[in-house]
Amino acid sequence: MAPITDVPTLTPPSRSAVRAYIAIGANLGDAQQQVVTAARDLQRLGAAWVCSSLYRTAPQGASGPDYVNAVVGLDTLLTAPDLLDELQRLELAAGRERPYPNAPRTLDLDIVLYGDARIDSARLQVPHPRMWSRAFVLVPLQEISPTRVDARHLHALADQAIRRI
Repeated sequence: MAPITDVPTLTPPSRSAVRAYIAIGANLGDAQQQVVTAARDLQRLGAAWVCSSLYRTAPQGASGPDYVNAVVGLDTLLTAPDLLDELQRLELAAGRERPYPNAPRTLDLDIVLYGDARIDSARLQVPHPRMWSRAFVLVPLQEISPTRVDARHLHALADQAIRRI
């Protein structure tokens, strides 16, 4: 993967940093390396950064190889739409293609939470509309931010196999 360049400046004086949580997943190529590289690239988009362990999960609603997943917590000065633009730029740099819904992918980056914001636009929904039904989001999110995930949410997903790598 080419090195990341033209990372936006993160010092606008009129904004406070927002803690965003980004779900990372990959199941094509060297999926584990793709997730690690993406996590490092995300570190460049914020002031503070924390990354969960890596997890292996089976695809949901699709076929293909197992996924490698993680969640990153990022304090960023980017607006949610600007953060989404940066995530999509990273996906494209990693060779992401979208041939059909739920297709296997080299990299998938989703904003699952953006502070306490509720966003419902044609382009972006936050909290992510399917995060509460996905162990591959909630387990790593609970690891790095235990107050964001209630035990009942995890219990409801006990049938979804997830293994720390």
